[in-house]
Amino acid sequence: MAHVSEPTPVSTPKFEPYRGPAAGWGALRSVAAYWLDSKQPIKNLRALLKTNQHGGFDCPGCAWGDDPKGGRIQFCENGAKAVNWEATKRRVDRDFFARYTVRELSQFSDHWLEYQGRLTEPMRYDAATDRYQPISWDDAFALVAEHLNGLESPDQAEFYTSGRASNEAAFLYQLFVRSYGTNNFPDCSNMCHEASGVGLGQSIGTGKGTVTFDDFAEADAIFIFGQNPGTNHPRMLAPLSEAVRRGAQVVCFNPLKERGLQRFQDPQAIHEMLRNGSEATNTVFFRPALGGDMAAVRGMVKCLIQWDDEARARGEAPVLDDAFLGEHTDGLAAYKAVVAATPWEHIERQSGLSRDDIEMAAGIYRKAEKVMLCWAMGITQHRHSVATVQELVNLQLLRGNIGQPGAGLCPVRGHSNVQGDRTMGIDEKAPAWLLDALEREFGIVAPRRPGHNTVEAIAAMADRRARVFIGLGGNFAQATPDTELTHQALANCDLTVQISTKLNRSHLITGKDALILPCLGRTDIDQQANGPQGVTVEDSFSMIHASYGQLAPLSGQMRSEPAIIAGIAKATLGNRPVDWDAAVADYNVIRDLIARTIPGFENFNERLAQRGGFYLGNPARERHWNTPAKKALFTPNPLPEDLVHERIRASGQTPDLILQTLRSHDQYNTTVYGLNDRYRGVTGQRKVVFMNADDIRRLGLTEGARVDITSLWEDGRERRVTGFKVLPYDVPAGQAAAYYPETNPLVPLESYGEGSATPTSKFLAVRLAPSEVQDDVRLLAAG
Repeated sequence: MAHVSEPTPVSTPKFEPYRGPAAGWGALRSVAAYWLDSKQPIKNLRALLKTNQHGGFDCPGCAWGDDPKGGRIQFCENGAKAVNWEATKRRVDRDFFARYTVRELSQFSDHWLEYQGRLTEPMRYDAATDRYQPISWDDAFALVAEHLNGLESPDQAEFYTSGRASNEAAFLYQLFVRSYGTNNFPDCSNMCHEASGVGLGQSIGTGKGTVTFDDFAEADAIFIFGQNPGTNHPRMLAPLSEAVRRGAQVVCFNPLKERGLQRFQDPQAIHEMLRNGSEATNTVFFRPALGGDMAAVRGMVKCLIQWDDEARARGEAPVLDDAFLGEHTDGLAAYKAVVAATPWEHIERQSGLSRDDIEMAAGIYRKAEKVMLCWAMGITQHRHSVATVQELVNLQLLRGNIGQPGAGLCPVRGHSNVQGDRTMGIDEKAPAWLLDALEREFGIVAPRRPGHNTVEAIAAMADRRARVFIGLGGNFAQATPDTELTHQALANCDLTVQISTKLNRSHLITGKDALILPCLGRTDIDQQANGPQGVTVEDSFSMIHASYGQLAPLSGQMRSEPAIIAGIAKATLGNRPVDWDAAVADYNVIRDLIARTIPGFENFNERLAQRGGFYLGNPARERHWNTPAKKALFTPNPLPEDLVHERIRASGQTPDLILQTLRSHDQYNTTVYGLNDRYRGVTGQRKVVFMNADDIRRLGLTEGARVDITSLWEDGRERRVTGFKVLPYDVPAGQAAAYYPETNPLVPLESYGEGSATPTSKFLAVRLAPSEVQDDVRLLAAG
């Protein structure tokens, strides 16, 4: 009988405020627990010491960059969780699948599924028995090729990419898919920072941040919007606390007073740990309404322009940077007119902040010579997210805070290579230069019509316009919005293929035919014909790093992502437009192909030898603007009339609350490491909703009561999740928060950002009602 792994026993559910700082002793205890639970602690300790080190492997967690002056320890608590979660001795093999039907596995929680361990051999779903059965790699590749070549059009296939995929895998993937004939590249960026890429691309000519790690040490002020670095990018806390210590301003805009944005105990600071001390990570904290950041920034801009007018009238030095504005920008007059037409009443109502608060923030900005703006999903997962990103750019342009040390724009990316995948060409709207280069270098006829993003791919599968889904990593079924619709869309497919390291829910939402193809992870040694191979990734600061696995794979049946892609490509296309076997035998060959195709990667293999990697460069950092006007552009977007969608308002529905979805501290994207959320005081549970105490009373609820949450949308479909426990929390009145993926069923597929198509997961109009579910038995029993 197959061995089944049971997670560490679930703690009794409880909720009590957390008083300590971020990181510190709590992080060390957490790391130790996950390290021991990996079942191979000695091997994993050696691996951890090679995390983000020269000659080691890049952390499989977030995309935060490495400190160029960093020491022996270059990983954080959540990075250690990610490494130990991947580098486990537990395995999911044919014996495991013989024990369970897919229906039976579907009853377990997401945490329990991934806890079972690493996938170790290719498996094919057998609908007759409702079980996965072993299949050879050659037969698996042939099956994929049969389905792809049997489609009426290449556009009937969807090729998803997770941000974990390496540059080498992503490049081969896009080359194969475009040679096959489609630009259908839904990817995880569509669900997170798409608005950043679109907004920055239109305003400054490049869709990436303009700062490097070293800029944090030179900034006079760092503004952080819609980000929770303590959980999502813990290594960011060190430069923030250092900035406060040296006298810089760190100004936070976040509805929730997240622990990492308050105090930080550096686990590598021995004296601080011994005295149990901690450092502040902010100097000022503002709590805007959900979706109110654009209005807050508009108010800051209004202040700066007014102060500039007053200074000029008095004959004093101007507040705005005339030299920069004249040489490097276009559209200032039209933008000023929009700002002047925006009344303070609108700004205060929509931002949720007082005029005094906004003037204070603007005053800090004005006094600082060098300012950085950082942001994450609290900015990008709204309907007006592109406009908000562009408002951040507008603010920086006014005083020339782009293209100088210690200043710039910093969208902090999520998964470790989500930015690199886009650089490699994972883009449903491929730029003409890329398609031209592919045709020139490989002799293909590249498809020119735009492909599907994530929302469009789900709609196409739901309508049966797409019949094959291939997922390069990730957990598409759980990461996406409108869960019930998405699951049905996947089930409509003739074939679903999941290239994965660990068991997850996407393997249980099958098409008529389905494959699980087990791949190597970042920690695994990648042995190919010409020896062990390394891959590369790109971090949020456009640094390119090499990554070399350190641990022997659990099974000889596991293959690397490049090898799997090459196997599918060869079976589908034959040995064109490249020798797929030669490319996989030595990844230097792939990197030479990248160097010939993608700007900035000249002498790619030679530059990888540089300790710490190499900087890809950013034209906007050098004040070169790749816009039609060859200047940075002010974008005169009006503030939204109302943040609640007009389709909801027209229906006459009134929300009880506006809900944002978020991660727990024991979670990375859809990977749930455990059922605790230390910084928010939650233990042993996930189906909770954080609410303001006044709202609890207003809605006639009580602490600990179970509620059903229904999102409002005007399409005749009910979107409801059940049995969520009410927890009183320091949330601004009218707002609420709950964990995803449990709340992804509430996000309507049609509710997405204008210009980005990113689901509006940070702004859901909801109603609450008492629930018949009074305990979450399945979650507690199954982990």
